[in-house]
Amino acid sequence: MTDYNNKNTMTKKKLINSISQDKGIHPNDVRQVIQAFLDKMTDCLSDGSRLEFRDFGVFEVVERKQKIGRNPKKADVPIVIPPRPAVKFTPGKKMKRLIEDKNKVTV
Repeated sequence: MTDYNNKNTMTKKKLINSISQDKGIHPNDVRQVIQAFLDKMTDCLSDGSRLEFRDFGVFEVVERKQKIGRNPKKADVPIVIPPRPAVKFTPGKKMKRLIEDKNKVTV
């Protein structure tokens, strides 16, 4: 089982280098494509569009409800946190299955 407290982080730079090595493409070309992809995703989400990638998952903008927060230093004073848009990711079936299979506990 994977220890989620000791995670490795895949940065954009590491992703670019990994794809570059795997596919034999110059890192600058990979960087341009990844950046264009991320820019297009951001544009679509900011327009309120839903992004669906079969087997991978869905990105969509949802409205977070208003809630009451607390300042730990002044717990008796409630703080109203207004509603706001947020990006939600829902993994696809294939991704869910892969993650679940990789992290099954063997007894």
